Amino acid sequence: MIRALFLLLACLTVVRAEPVKILPLGDSITEGGGQICYRPALAKLLKDAGHDVIFVGPKEAPAGLRHGGYGGKNAEQIAELYAGFHAATPADIVLIHAGHNHFAEEKPVPGIVRATESMIANARQANPKVTILLAQVITSGKLPKYSYLPELNQELAKLATKLHRPEQRVILVDQATGFDWQTDAVADLVHPNAQGAAKMADRWFQALKPLLPSTAATLK
Repeated sequence: MIRALFLLLACLTVVRAEPVKILPLGDSITEGGGQICYRPALAKLLKDAGHDVIFVGPKEAPAGLRHGGYGGKNAEQIAELYAGFHAATPADIVLIHAGHNHFAEEKPVPGIVRATESMIANARQANPKVTILLAQVITSGKLPKYSYLPELNQELAKLATKLHRPEQRVILVDQATGFDWQTDAVADLVHPNAQGAAKMADRWFQALKPLLPSTAATLK
């Protein structure tokens, strides 16, 4: 009996799961650069909650928060860039926030939606079980340039519904509601300030929580 118990205990080993790979994908609102962005605040929220995650992407950043953010690029350009690196950077979860860097007179919404669909297709090619968190993008006071954003966000909601599957989830994340460019953006009326970045981070975090394991280690 004692010997059997000893053997049973010997077989119980702590198995540490691989960190969940998160790819932030987008433009300068994702990249940050000289601007504040949501990634450091999101990383802190995830760490403080005990989630074992790693940020992945082709671009290096302080504190290991790699990403696929490209300042000044529109959705079509981001999709083209992603097509070149998606296979080398498979992710478990992709955060897509893309749609700025067009002008309203271009009537850009259909092209942005097609580009977003391309990003999702490539993410699935890299990892068939990937989960996409698709943002309705933050609002902007730079008008009329960004007057197309409300229409875009409506179409992105339709796209999420169209592409969502139980085994390949596309989850809409409303980054627009509650983001006030008058108080949450820097002087350019586009990029988030510290308060705006914190709002974005929290919105991503709330969407991520149900998708992540509660602990990094389990008994097997």
